[in-house]
Amino acid sequence: MVHRACLLAMLTCVVACSEPEPARTPAPSSTPDPARTPDPARPPTPSSPLTPWSDAWLLREGERFLEDTAYRRAALEHSLVNPNNLYSRQRLASYGLGTRRWDRLPVWNPRSQPVTAELAAQLERGQVPSEPSEPLWDGNEPTTMDGWVALGRRVFFEYPMRAEVYMEWGLTKPALATAVGVERSAEGGVPGLVVFRDVDREVRVGITCAICHSSVDDEGVVVEGAARRSFDYGRLRLSYFADTGEWVEPGLARRMATWGPGRADVTEDDDEDPVAIPDLWGIRAQRWLTQAGTIRHDSPLALAIRQETQLTDSNHAMVRPPRALAWALAMYVYSLEPPTATTIDTASRGAAVFADQCAGCHANEGYGGRVIAADRIGTDPALATGRGRGTGTYRVAPLLRVATGAPYLHDGSVASLQELLSPARLSPDYTAGRLGPGPIPGHTAGTALVAHDREALLAFLQTI
Repeated sequence: MVHRACLLAMLTCVVACSEPEPARTPAPSSTPDPARTPDPARPPTPSSPLTPWSDAWLLREGERFLEDTAYRRAALEHSLVNPNNLYSRQRLASYGLGTRRWDRLPVWNPRSQPVTAELAAQLERGQVPSEPSEPLWDGNEPTTMDGWVALGRRVFFEYPMRAEVYMEWGLTKPALATAVGVERSAEGGVPGLVVFRDVDREVRVGITCAICHSSVDDEGVVVEGAARRSFDYGRLRLSYFADTGEWVEPGLARRMATWGPGRADVTEDDDEDPVAIPDLWGIRAQRWLTQAGTIRHDSPLALAIRQETQLTDSNHAMVRPPRALAWALAMYVYSLEPPTATTIDTASRGAAVFADQCAGCHANEGYGGRVIAADRIGTDPALATGRGRGTGTYRVAPLLRVATGAPYLHDGSVASLQELLSPARLSPDYTAGRLGPGPIPGHTAGTALVAHDREALLAFLQTI
């Protein structure tokens, strides 16, 4: 993470370091109409008979996203479920204002390259690699969905969310790096890490979306969109502070020590509400984004704005990404599919149990669903009621490849599907919880099943 002492110096040179955003020629059909406030969730009109969520519809919406400030602003306002939490208030005060706040930030098209085996070896020796020679993006906007997805993949793996001194230090400690989930591909590369020229013209190590949302399987193949469940960010940071002697606020240190692998607290407040890193499969089918359902997702602009503002905020709101890269990243996320599983046995006893016990909530094609009041679900309410992203609800999580998705529930408090369906975890005397002794409350669906129905349901979940 960039030190606060560096921020002022970085800010003074950010304009000089930024790559210009290419000028666009608006399409005649997408000319903004300042006299109206567009509805981002509007149905297709007779003159534009496009099926919502089809590739053609997404391409048309992409033109609106890139060209129409009023449309983006309306989409933002529509997408924020609770305008009073910190996440929403920050964006409402900063985004889609045309000539103010984040819209005026320098556009940053960074010089960045993934950390290959060769670069990793240099970093392990404490050597600073050479500056990457070319910007990430050549400035040419794709014209097809395949083109947008390909560009979005580069953003996912190569656009730095920020400089990360913990990672740069951690790479000099190979055993620790492995222990905290800095995974290596078969070729020796480090998915999710880049070497890049920061806005102050210094070459640094940065993290990208892939540090949390890609993993490496037993054969060294990178699984795109899979949660990095081995990533122990809290342990990495605490090790850095212990080794360097730098000061860390005691309350933050205590919170980081409770995260463990696959969890982190990324909210905008100081509340204790770490969440389990989610897989990114099936996002196109989900109508709510984030575990607390912070974002209403009935327009692709909701996801694109989420990506654009996340990259802006994580880079300390000193720069913003080219808007085309935010759209490309959203299209890439929509394209992600889980590794092939066994054929779903819809005629099995387990499928019938699922239909009876689970399908009322896990109802869409990604086996996710609506938002439900947190007190009805009964799990730890800290995230749902928190100041950062709270809405009072939790989203019904998608279940694609749920068998490999441990830990479970929004906070990763349940270690296995067997434990999720076990009534024992609800007992005050339960001692086997992964986060410590005591009951693991909430999500009681399935816990009252008789043994043979529970086993049938577990077998069916292995096939989703």
